[in-house]
Amino acid sequence: MSQFQELTGDDNIKDVIKSAFDTDLPIDGSWGYTEASSTVITTSDIPYTQLEHMFASMRAYVEMNMTQDVKTRYGSINVNELSREEVTTDAQAYHKVIYEITAIKESLYTAFIKEYKENYGKESFDLTGHFNKRKEATLQREVIHWFKIN
Repeated sequence: MSQFQELTGDDNIKDVIKSAFDTDLPIDGSWGYTEASSTVITTSDIPYTQLEHMFASMRAYVEMNMTQDVKTRYGSINVNELSREEVTTDAQAYHKVIYEITAIKESLYTAFIKEYKENYGKESFDLTGHFNKRKEATLQREVIHWFKIN
């Protein structure tokens, strides 16, 4: 079971994205957790893979940071595409994209950055150990996004 709740609500996702990120995206529909609740790409001059990645990054940030309490927020959120397939249902094309998301609890990430800045270049600083601790603290999750292509 995921520790993050799927985003719901009747809000227009285009308006939510505009409000949260001050960005206009050519999207409609829902958050893309299933084919039935896919995110609709209405039209785009941006390549689909780039637009889909941008939206996946925004969804991850809303799920893992903006909707979390201060103690459970994640930072350093990175989204990387693992696979994609085109699915056609009733003559409608969809992209089913699987992303790997990595992130570190925001409080830990802040501490790691502080440690790095204060100690980098010092002979006593174990740089390898520092990055090993960061790697161990990193959450990895896989998520599916469904995009309906108009």
